[in-house]
Parts: sequence; structure tokens; C-alpha cells
Amino acid sequence: MDIEARLRELDITLPAPPTPVAAYVPFTISGKLVHIAGQLPLADGVLTCKGRLDGNITVEDGQAAARLCAINVVAQLKAACGDLNSVARCLKLNVFIAATADFTRQPEVANGASELIGAVFGEAGKHARSSVGVASLPRGAAVEVDAMFELK
Repeated sequence: MDIEARLRELDITLPAPPTPVAAYVPFTISGKLVHIAGQLPLADGVLTCKGRLDGNITVEDGQAAARLCAINVVAQLKAACGDLNSVARCLKLNVFIAATADFTRQPEVANGASELIGAVFGEAGKHARSSVGVASLPRGAAVEVDAMFELK
């Protein structure tokens, strides 16, 4: 499958990869592994989803934020490897969800990211995942996603 063609089919235009907000690099490569630093739900440099799930953010809004985080993950991945067709598979996503103490629907929110990766990479997009509720995230974001991919 041609990943760039698949992105066009899905009507996804990758943004310029977001720049880090602190003292770290957006990705590292070791051998065939690419580690993508945590990505926030940024569009055109603007944080699109602030707050906490079960506070002021719905599950559906959280899913949309996770999807946007995953699009930014793919943008960073393209910057890292140059050609998305060189990706063998997604190994793991970590999805962090700012939430109230009694919120328990982290897996449903994380599906926004997982479903995007699956839609883009097909069978190679099937991955292990953690979805974790946290008290707060950088800049007040509702969701943050990091990832690990294997190159061919």
C-alpha cells in the first residue's frame, strides 16, 4: 500500500511537524526503531483541545483530539524517515488523557489515535497501546500521544 496515496484517500493533509515545546527532540532513531515524542492536538500551532475529560471535554472531543495527535505523530514520522512507505509497522502508541479522578473511558478516547493509525497504515498499523489518565498535560492539553514505529 502506498501511504501517501492512502492519506489522500482519507483526505488527510499532513501538517508541518510541530516543533518541540521544551528541551527535547521530536523523534529519535535507533537502528530500525523510530520513537516519536509526545504530540499534542495542535493545528496550525494552536492547541485545539484544552481541559480534562469528564470535566469540560466529552469523550467524542477527546477522540477527535487523539486523532489530531496521531496525525501529528505521522507528520513527525515522515520528517524522521522521509518516506512513509519505509515504515514496516507501528509497534506501540501511548495515549495520555487529562481527566478527572473518576474518569474511566481512557480506551475509548485513545481509539481516536489508534483508528487513525490503523486507517493510514492498514495491517501495519495494528499496534500495542497504553491509555493512561493523568492529572494534567503540557499547555493544558486534553490528550497527548507518543509512538514507536519499526522501519523496513
